[in-house]
Amino acid sequence: MIDLRLLREDPDRVRASQRARGEDVALVDSLLSADERRRSSGVRFDELRAEQRSLGKLIPKAAADEKAELLKTASQLAADVKVADAERDAADTETRELLLQLGNLVHPDVPVGGEEDFVTLETHGDIRDFGAEGFEPKDHLELGQLLGAIDVERGAKVSGSRFYFLTGIGALLELALVNAAIAQATAAGFTPMLTPALVRPQSMAGTGFLGQAAQDVYHLEKDDLYLVGTSEVALAAYHMDEIIDADRLPLRYAGFSPCFRREAGSHGKDTKGIFRVHQFDKVEMFTYVTPEDSQAEHQRLLEWEKQWLTSLELPFRVIDVATGDLGSSAARKFDCEAWIPTQGKYRELTSTSDCTEYQSRRLSIRVREGKQVRPLATLNGTLCAVPRTIVAILENHQQADGSVRVPEVLRPYLGGREVLEPVAK
Repeated sequence: MIDLRLLREDPDRVRASQRARGEDVALVDSLLSADERRRSSGVRFDELRAEQRSLGKLIPKAAADEKAELLKTASQLAADVKVADAERDAADTETRELLLQLGNLVHPDVPVGGEEDFVTLETHGDIRDFGAEGFEPKDHLELGQLLGAIDVERGAKVSGSRFYFLTGIGALLELALVNAAIAQATAAGFTPMLTPALVRPQSMAGTGFLGQAAQDVYHLEKDDLYLVGTSEVALAAYHMDEIIDADRLPLRYAGFSPCFRREAGSHGKDTKGIFRVHQFDKVEMFTYVTPEDSQAEHQRLLEWEKQWLTSLELPFRVIDVATGDLGSSAARKFDCEAWIPTQGKYRELTSTSDCTEYQSRRLSIRVREGKQVRPLATLNGTLCAVPRTIVAILENHQQADGSVRVPEVLRPYLGGREVLEPVAK
């Protein structure tokens, strides 16, 4: 959530941010009103309590004829205090509920608009001309079946649509990707983490995933636990309710976990293969820094993502995501989109978001600098979302006979294999 003091001092900036996101601008005025009631009811409560304490000191010393009147006044004052206390609590609750609905303040350089209004910042690698090479590229599902790597039919039989099995070399390819990604992250100074896939409501809400993204989240009602859509949730909540000394920053974690998403609203999109699925594994980078360092850290995370995709020898572009497609927690987000030959377009493979102080305020994570204690900044960045990365590797590195060339970075993790060969039927 944002700083209430900033809201009071510059409400127009918050209104502009809400407008750019395509969110409810009236929420700002509702929040200002609730905050004013919260503060005034708090002052009223404090005044009545002070009066009550003063009166309490007078009663034992009062003469008999005065005491009855003072006791009557004290009784009325106690009732007034109770009412004021209830009003203060109600206003405080309303203020917090409204504050939790407000998105992070967007960075001024973010392009304004919806999903298609992004700005392309850079492009990397060469797109193959399969026609010049003399063959029509196969899609990832056909290649995966030829290689004995992907089985969506049995995935659907066992679990339903948008589930799959990775088999044989497909399973080995996932393990290779995860190990290579963790190796890169570790070399860059990240601490590897295996994180819980089930989290409590306060962890999910604290990272902002029970707002706009709530319809995409799996909830286990009997246990009141949520299945994470990304290890960002567990990594953000890892330091919940803690104060971190400034000399420990930056803290950088590389989390590996299964991820679960309903993919609500995506009916009819990417139904073929494993591009958009309900369960997948991912390596996620997550960092804690001082607010002053968050923009520089955002660029670092982007550079690590670019390093990863370059090592996989994939053609990709970097986009500055528009305001309406940021998600509530992000002040700014960069996506790296790899070229998918059979779709003839770039598709998101990695994403990195600067969440500034938004998550740390919700999760009560602070940094101590001398005698000062204040919220810190959190950032996240996908390093490897496994299924989509497999899609990009199979399609971009395929050969005419249905085999797939293995990028050099993965070969040590695949027993030295240089090529994935089709299996005999």
